[in-house]
Order: sequence, then structure tokens, then C-alpha cells
Amino acid sequence: QAQLPQSGGGLVQTGGSLTLSCVASRLITSVLSSAEMNWYRQAPGNQRELVASIIGGVSTNYLESVKGRFIMSRDIAKKKVYLTMNDLKPEDTAVYYCNIRGSSGDYWGQGTQVTVSS
Repeated sequence: QAQLPQSGGGLVQTGGSLTLSCVASRLITSVLSSAEMNWYRQAPGNQRELVASIIGGVSTNYLESVKGRFIMSRDIAKKKVYLTMNDLKPEDTAVYYCNIRGSSGDYWGQGTQVTVSS
């Protein structure tokens, strides 16, 4: 059972936008504030790759191919993590996973399919 329920995937045309979110309702805010938060993706036949990270709320890092198009953010009060994806390309098609690594453990979402049609 996924520990971080995700939402927001779907089918979009090239150039479109989607926002993914996951909720960490079972984690306390003090753990979330200092946690490493990640979005991964896995396309068919490929290894899972790290798309974006927020580490302790201080720095945000992106996969080179999504820089300038994807924005990762968090709302600690709502216990939510977001990935806003703009100017989507067919090569962004994958299952996207939310991940939070904190002092209380390593948590994953169930995965959300994003399909970009050409």
C-alpha cells in the first residue's frame, strides 16, 4: 500500500502542462521540514530516474532535460509535494513517483502515469 497518495497524472498533448501532487498526511511537519523530497520517473524499458529534488527546503535540483520546464514545490502546512510540468514532450512519458526520505523512514507514492502525445 502506497504511503504517499498521488494524484494529477493523465494524457496531455505535446506542449501541455500537468501538475502532480502527493500528500504525506502520516508524517509530522518537523520531519517533513528537514526531509529530502524527490520525484522519480520510470519509462517502459528504462531504469527509474530522479527528476527533481528538494533537500531540507534549502535547495532544489532538476534532471538536466527538465530544467526550465518542471517546477518542484512543497507546502509543509498542507503536507503536500508538487511537480508542475510545463512544455511537456513525448519523452516525458513515464510513471512518476513521489518519494520522501526523512528521519522516520523512506516513503513512496503509488506512481502516476503521465502520457504525452505527439
